[in-house]
Amino acid sequence: MIQSAAPETEIILLTEEECPEILERRAACTAMMHIKGFASEAELLLEIDSCLNPEEEVVVSQSAMLNASLGATSNSSTPDNKKPAAKRASSANTSREPAAAGTGQGITRRFETNSHEMKLMLNELEIAAQHDVTVLLIGETGAGKTYLSRLIHDVSPRRNEPFLNVACGALPNDLIESELFGHVRGAFTSAHADKDGKFLAAGRGTVLLDEIDVLGPEQQVKLLRVIETGEFEPIGSNKTHVNQARLVVASNMDLQPLVEQGKFRPDLYYRLNMLKFDVLPLRRRKSDIIVLANDFVHQMSIKHKIPVDRIDEEFMEALHSYPWPGNVRELENVIRRSVIYCREGVLRKENLPSHILMGLVGPTNDPSVVLNHRQNDSERLGDQVAVTEKELIEQALFKNNYSRTNTAKTLGISRVTLYNKMKKYGMNTKK
Repeated sequence: MIQSAAPETEIILLTEEECPEILERRAACTAMMHIKGFASEAELLLEIDSCLNPEEEVVVSQSAMLNASLGATSNSSTPDNKKPAAKRASSANTSREPAAAGTGQGITRRFETNSHEMKLMLNELEIAAQHDVTVLLIGETGAGKTYLSRLIHDVSPRRNEPFLNVACGALPNDLIESELFGHVRGAFTSAHADKDGKFLAAGRGTVLLDEIDVLGPEQQVKLLRVIETGEFEPIGSNKTHVNQARLVVASNMDLQPLVEQGKFRPDLYYRLNMLKFDVLPLRRRKSDIIVLANDFVHQMSIKHKIPVDRIDEEFMEALHSYPWPGNVRELENVIRRSVIYCREGVLRKENLPSHILMGLVGPTNDPSVVLNHRQNDSERLGDQVAVTEKELIEQALFKNNYSRTNTAKTLGISRVTLYNKMKKYGMNTKK
């Protein structure tokens, strides 16, 4: 049965008397099982099937293994079914079967973190995901709220139903109600046809309301009614519908101050706050930076077909010291940019944006995030000028397909000056 399903797979069965540690890990396609005595043939087959599914592999990334794990990225044409299992798991979007509540086999395996505090939160979220209760996620922009919401859906009994994301902050205030509850033709000027809202469209699936803090008073009242009774009416209709979808709400700010300011209904807040989970910002779980950076380098190397064989220590030190106000999303974008500018298969600190090297941070809602000051003002200014100049040259080269003649024209300098500056900043002058 196993060989017919996956003829290229080597199966090794071990009894309790034998020691698995003495066997060298053969390859990603080798499935190893330790038979302890299964209650039935079906249980044994399920265990074998889980070994054959690479998506079920735990993605393990250690900082000490960072560069060693990058070897596979240099072959960007490798088909997905030939990648090592750990790498393939990191880029897979397939949903896993939900685990029993509290077993740690779903969300906790798919949300990589070394933070003890985050692990405790994920364990609790794992339990909540199995029940039809509204979940509130609070965390800064880019911290992973949308990804966690998707995991809640994927490990729940609703996983085969739709998952719909409503970015409330991206919608005009007068369209949010229509987006959520729908409308009938003629309900307002632009309502030329009936439209189902997200609650109807989701069926028995999951609806994520992101940036719920932007909802107006009238919208809050209608949402509270949905949570309490499950009932709502589309705009312009007298027909009452019953919501069957699970609700996950998210915000990048604490809702309690909004309640105190009269901007958020207390009764809605208390309903949502029953199962509230705080998603830590990346700067409070810095041990995750290495793991995430490794995954992003691998993904971007394949996506942009740029081999990355090694990462300099100074590159990782710069990532580790930066406070990341944009959190995981900002880290992903920085890695993407760095891989695009990577030359000779090595990621160096010079591939990073100037604000990362200078320790300059953008907007953040945490006042504790401050500038990482250098030794004195003159050094900061000199370093900033040099880094900015190098970055401008890199961008011009990239836009001009690395033609020095066109790049020099774009920058308004001679080819000789361009060559000297590239040499000064350690850039590849042979390309």
